[in-house]
Amino acid sequence: MSLLDELIQSLSRLPGVGKKSASRIAYHLLTTDQEFNTRLGRTIHSIRHHIIRCRTCGSFTQRDQDPCSICTAVNRDRSSICIVEHPQDVITLEATGAYQGLFHVLDGVISPLDGIGPEQLNFNKLLARIKDEGVTEVIVATNPTEEGDTTALYISHIVKELGIKVSRLASGIPVGGDIEYADRITIARSLRGRTILD
Repeated sequence: MSLLDELIQSLSRLPGVGKKSASRIAYHLLTTDQEFNTRLGRTIHSIRHHIIRCRTCGSFTQRDQDPCSICTAVNRDRSSICIVEHPQDVITLEATGAYQGLFHVLDGVISPLDGIGPEQLNFNKLLARIKDEGVTEVIVATNPTEEGDTTALYISHIVKELGIKVSRLASGIPVGGDIEYADRITIARSLRGRTILD
């Protein structure tokens, strides 16, 4: 196997990158300036050493900034915690600018078929944070899948016992979407999550 084939094979292992995309990226790297390739290689090489999990929320942060900038920000609403499945979900929700509370990363969802129960996820730290930080609302932002729904129900059960308000992100037809092309489950979710017009 040539070095180029090895690069293409390695790139194709990245999520969302197929063989054709990996090939395009590899050929781009061959034709771009060497300084870019060196910087990219250095960044990839050092990322695992310099990026760690925030000890408070479980999202990614730089080693020299732990807890992360969200957990330490004085202007955040500390009365609410948004629970997400993965660290990249924090970035997605932050990009909207619509939420100013705290986050908590579960590191997955409950999936009995895969041998993942509540014990394998970050629930103990969540409950400790809710008790210690004076949280009054928990927002569940798990994906609208069977596993996400199961996890949301579990969170609702354990958090409501503490007398905390629990809500979940609405799901349904996307903006610009066409009802004709939506699947039945999406339409059913949209009907259940409908809102009153002002």
